[in-house]
Amino acid sequence: MVKLLRLKSMSEATGLSRATIYSRIQAGLLPKPVKHGERISVWPSDELDAVTKATIAGKSEVEIKALVAELEQRRAQA
Repeated sequence: MVKLLRLKSMSEATGLSRATIYSRIQAGLLPKPVKHGERISVWPSDELDAVTKATIAGKSEVEIKALVAELEQRRAQA
C-alpha cells in the first residue's frame, strides 16, 4: 500500500528541511508533490523510496533526475 506523505513526514523521512526539499524538486532530484485537496500537497511514499534507494546506491544526479522524470511520467499515465 502506498502512503501519502505530507511535508512534515517528507522532511522526517529524508532528514531535509522544507527549503531543501523544494530546492531539490526544482533541481529535478525529488518528485513534485501531488495536490490532494485545495491546500494539501503530498508525495507518494513509493516514489520517495525509489529516490532514496537510488541515492543510497550512489547514483549520479543525472541518473536520479532521469528516475524522477520517469516516476512523474508514470504518475501522469496512471
